[in-house]
Amino acid sequence: MNYLLGIDVGTSGTKTALFDTAGGVIASATYEYPMQQPQNGWAEQDPNDWWDAVRHGVSQVLRDSAIQPSDIKGIGISGQMHSLVMLDENNQVLRPAILWCDGRTAKECEEIHERVGKERLIELTANPALTGFTAGKILWVRKHEPEIYAKCRHILLPKDYIRLMLTGEYATEVSDASGMGLLDVPHRCWSDEVLEKLEIDKSLLAKVYESPEVTGRVTAQAAAETGLSEGTIVVGGAGDNAAAAVGTGVVVNGRAFATIGTSGVVFAHTDSLSIDPKGRVHTFCCAVPGAWHVMGVTLAAGASLQWFRNNLCRDIMEEADKRGIDPYVLMTQMAEKVPVGSERLLFLPYLMGERTPHLDPDCRGAFVGLSAIHTRAEMIRAVMEGVTFSLRDCMEILRGMNVTSEEIVACGGGGSSPLWRQMLADVLGCGVSTAVSREGPALGVALLAGVGAGLYESVPAACEAVIRTSKPQLPNETDAAQYNKYYTLYQTLYPALRDSYAALAKL
Repeated sequence: MNYLLGIDVGTSGTKTALFDTAGGVIASATYEYPMQQPQNGWAEQDPNDWWDAVRHGVSQVLRDSAIQPSDIKGIGISGQMHSLVMLDENNQVLRPAILWCDGRTAKECEEIHERVGKERLIELTANPALTGFTAGKILWVRKHEPEIYAKCRHILLPKDYIRLMLTGEYATEVSDASGMGLLDVPHRCWSDEVLEKLEIDKSLLAKVYESPEVTGRVTAQAAAETGLSEGTIVVGGAGDNAAAAVGTGVVVNGRAFATIGTSGVVFAHTDSLSIDPKGRVHTFCCAVPGAWHVMGVTLAAGASLQWFRNNLCRDIMEEADKRGIDPYVLMTQMAEKVPVGSERLLFLPYLMGERTPHLDPDCRGAFVGLSAIHTRAEMIRAVMEGVTFSLRDCMEILRGMNVTSEEIVACGGGGSSPLWRQMLADVLGCGVSTAVSREGPALGVALLAGVGAGLYESVPAACEAVIRTSKPQLPNETDAAQYNKYYTLYQTLYPALRDSYAALAKL
């Protein structure tokens, strides 16, 4: 029998999952690791922790499944995007990886815009320079740790470090490379112009592949450390969101997914390149060769409801613990009893600043319209509605770029809530379903490995054969009309508060 292995190198841990060719999970293992914050706003990890998690995860999956390693026909790797791994000439890690959520590079991003020109940078890479992206991290190390930079011979992303350990090959692929700020996204190759203007040696960067392409084979040493069969192919894989798209079947025009996790994401597939000249959303190469995806991000989606739970719902958490249920279940039950609009209460989910559509690190959360009649129930629903409005902000930009979606697949913790899915349907104006499989990125890259191994004809064909979604929840016309009125008002609030946010940040 044929099997496929998916490895997802996340921020808190690495998940390794073994699938059959129908997408069924045979075995799965997750190993966690720490994140260091040496200064406020910094975030780092030891790449060796990722490799340890992969070694242990693969070994456990093989042990639990009791399959023959030679029956694994391909391996796909997904990972946290943007994080910087620097190696010396002997492939030794020179410093802890600077992670995607590290915010130290604001000045370097300004420098990138000065050197390249912001408009020109967006033309070439489809995105402005952001603190999360890899390019600014490279400049930061060059400026602040020149002795480290002088020793650097290879720059990799997290999943590509794992590839190196598995295959001995320096390789990346277009979806993950799109988030470095160095890739010519329209032409799917490194941008010589950007590299020249930033004075970054192209030889430091890995060879770029398409996501389903074979990038190498498991070496004898990696086989000895993991239990894998020597010679097993490893394909390009994908960055975490691009991998999740494959794992939810968002690989053709008209399909999109919305994630309500800690952050919120609206991700849409497009066969035609579309770039927002204002840089409010990301355009990246996707895991389907010759296609792209457009993605808007709201920084505090599920995090907003989590903040409310942790600070204002301690008694609910205690009650849920006694009953052995998720406290969000009780909170949702309270919100369900509140009408659309939360009794004229609006919430701005800017607890962490905001990316799409405002690109404003200074904006902050707010309840607007709070009165003596409001209880926690109205506030809970207002938080959920505010997050949903912020996702519509993302969707409206995509629609303005002619990237449209007939149906949304809801993902993340919030996507498991029928109430939140109905809000999405009503506010976004389209059907909202969920994927039957919860494996997301790990399944996505396993399917990419199946394409590379010749088990599926193409990425869309793999998804057609494997991915199943629930019956979509459709918009309620009456509620949708009400939500439109509240969303129109919601849109006026950030412009009205923008100057106040800036002034508050200076106090």
